[in-house]
Amino acid sequence: MRFGVNYSKDKLRVSIISDMIDPSSIETLRQRIDIVDIIGSYLELKRSGANYKAICPFHNDTTPSLHVSPSKQIYHCFACGAGGDAIKFIMEYEKLNYPEAVEKAADLCNFTLAYTNIKDAENRKKTKDILEQLNLFFTQNLDKSPQAAAYLSERGIGQSLIQKFEIGYAPQSHMTMNFLKQRFFALKEAIEAGVISINDRGDEYAVFTERITFPIYSSNGRIVGFGGRTITNHPAKYVNSPQSKIFNKSWLLYGYHIARDFIMRNKKIIICEGYLDVIMLHQAGFNEAVATLGTALTEKHLPLITRGAPKVVLSYDGDSAGVEAAFKAAKLLSSHGVEGGVALFAGGMDPADMVQKELISELNALYGSPKEFVEFCLEYIAGKYNLKNAHEKQKALEEAAAYLRTLPNTIAESYKSMLASLLNIKPNLVVLGMKKPLRQNDTHNGFEDILELSIIKTLLVNPHLVDMTLDIIDVSMFKVHTEELSLLLEGQKEHSLLRKLLMLDNIHIYEEKELVNALRPFLMSFYEEEIERIKKSSFEFEKKSFLIRKIHDIIARLKKGELVPYESFSAF
Repeated sequence: MRFGVNYSKDKLRVSIISDMIDPSSIETLRQRIDIVDIIGSYLELKRSGANYKAICPFHNDTTPSLHVSPSKQIYHCFACGAGGDAIKFIMEYEKLNYPEAVEKAADLCNFTLAYTNIKDAENRKKTKDILEQLNLFFTQNLDKSPQAAAYLSERGIGQSLIQKFEIGYAPQSHMTMNFLKQRFFALKEAIEAGVISINDRGDEYAVFTERITFPIYSSNGRIVGFGGRTITNHPAKYVNSPQSKIFNKSWLLYGYHIARDFIMRNKKIIICEGYLDVIMLHQAGFNEAVATLGTALTEKHLPLITRGAPKVVLSYDGDSAGVEAAFKAAKLLSSHGVEGGVALFAGGMDPADMVQKELISELNALYGSPKEFVEFCLEYIAGKYNLKNAHEKQKALEEAAAYLRTLPNTIAESYKSMLASLLNIKPNLVVLGMKKPLRQNDTHNGFEDILELSIIKTLLVNPHLVDMTLDIIDVSMFKVHTEELSLLLEGQKEHSLLRKLLMLDNIHIYEEKELVNALRPFLMSFYEEEIERIKKSSFEFEKKSFLIRKIHDIIARLKKGELVPYESFSAF
């Protein structure tokens, strides 16, 4: 079956061009956005003076560290440094690229964006239409396949679950091809959507053929692809949509869009290995269940997993492959400070089997007390070696200690005794060393110079005053906040230090006259210190006298209200 145009696999190149949104349209959107409304649709905001506060979703926050300023239209976390405008928040929270975040913001504000390339916008809409219509086609075909219906029934999946997860059936290839052709979708569009491919002979075919289908959604509820399970004993038991600009299985978790609210509310996420596990666990009331898409857990999953700082339960098979996968995932999560544990399923059973056999109390016990990540990892490492052999025991000690060193210091130290017990050695033999603590915007050991910060904040808000100010001051004059001033002069206004400064209500923004009045004592203090430095220098008497007289003249002019152009004496 062909779409009317001859293509070969070698010659066909699908060009995926980034959507080009008109910059003026984005600027208009920014003016329409209310950051409080945007962030308030994701987080619970509480008023705090003129601003709002919330629990920060970008780190393991326990007190409201995220501040939202309606007047400045920015947010900033005083703990982890995350911050920016409303679009940046959507990017970070939803794990979207910039164009996607702009479009999401536009949707939330009911704003219509303009595109510089109408064709790009049309292609994007076509992909969305193809996936949505094909999903409807698959769900309507499920009842037409007795074999698919029988399989789902055998697995205990009833009509309510079928509707909730939109389970469908992909028929023979030519039927799907006919469906797409009847709706006037072009071949290139179908390939870009990941539903049609071309074999080595140059023939087009449907990616999902004679398979039960599971639509896969992004975290914000947009369909991005499919997973499919064979019911005809195909060698590939499961297949997913191919990688594309909208489908990347390393960023996605099956069922997350359904589980999201439960995860946020219950501060818990259960990560499984398969679609059916997720579906059956939801039937049993474990509504926090999600699954990776046939791939190992990676760092790319972390931003999605850690949203809302839930405790993570790894729900994996108890065979050797499952245990190894659980170890790698537990090691990754614990090294990034994620709390949680591992629940392994023995006897060849999986969560779906246990739900079908109504072993709900056993599931509750497994998920209620999983083996904590660090304990699981240490036991796994110790179990790899013959601990009766001294050389093997030493290797186990080295590997386990290396793992502990990836953890925060306090946590690592608390597990030294456990490791010693596992290896049957004295605790003092477990030597970890201390990692250098990470600084999270710990500016100048917590000391702040209010005058310096006020000057910088004034220049940040009133850039037209920068040239005048730079005529009379220099970065070297600042004792505490040289970094902030340097960032301002480099134009890095989105840097977390400057964003934090904008959010500090106790730091005053001067009017131009106030700035001049504030600069005089600032400059006099600097030049008086220069006099003391020169007095203590090894300069000849004549040079000292000359420089001191010159600086005294500058101070006298400052006292009279004159702003004197900056002159460096550091070279003397």
